[in-house]
Amino acid sequence: MSERSQQQVTSTRIRGAAGRLHVGEQIRRALWVGELVPGQRLVEQDLADRLGVTRSSVREALLDLASDDLVELVPNRGARIRVVSVEEAIQITECRSALERLCARRVAEHADEAQRAALAEVGEQLRKAVAEGDFEAYSTLNRGLHDMIIDFSGQAVARRQLERLNTQMVRFQFRLAMRPGRPQESLPQLLAIVDAVTSGDPDAAEAAAEAQLAGVIEQLRVSAPPNGLNGW
Repeated sequence: MSERSQQQVTSTRIRGAAGRLHVGEQIRRALWVGELVPGQRLVEQDLADRLGVTRSSVREALLDLASDDLVELVPNRGARIRVVSVEEAIQITECRSALERLCARRVAEHADEAQRAALAEVGEQLRKAVAEGDFEAYSTLNRGLHDMIIDFSGQAVARRQLERLNTQMVRFQFRLAMRPGRPQESLPQLLAIVDAVTSGDPDAAEAAAEAQLAGVIEQLRVSAPPNGLNGW
């Protein structure tokens, strides 16, 4: 490619704050859907070319992601998706529990009829997914239920913190949801949250959210490798 052509390509790329935001959003999305995995290297020029941004936008976005503990910047080796150990996953889930209990309580107290109906519908879809053995759909619905409760709570600060924590937990959430017998075990826990929220019982909603995430922590502990909690 000639120097003139290279300049034309560069001029069409997203740059500045818009490019930085675009890169961050795309990497978060890729983590969420499993397109990027823990330990995977992130090459600045490759990302710039694929996402249509400048290399400086990629570099700035990686700094943002590193501050959120999603990316690790390795001296003289570039960037990679940070690996979260099982031990850290347990600590993250403990923090999630405190925030999600708050959100469940607020939804039980303040949700309108449309929101309660939407949550009840997800509960029915969860039942159907387990009955049909569609555990990939169950995993997606499980995540969606938590997202709805967080969104309906109106707790913007909790939502921002949970988005950060949940992105780090993606691989664990998917693996747990796909474990034999896990959906049948967790379904009653999720339905207890739905029932408490839709009936407007904040104490029961908070208790159900705590119990459900306590179950996640227990599953993380029993799923730890024989050599300890530092890897999976």
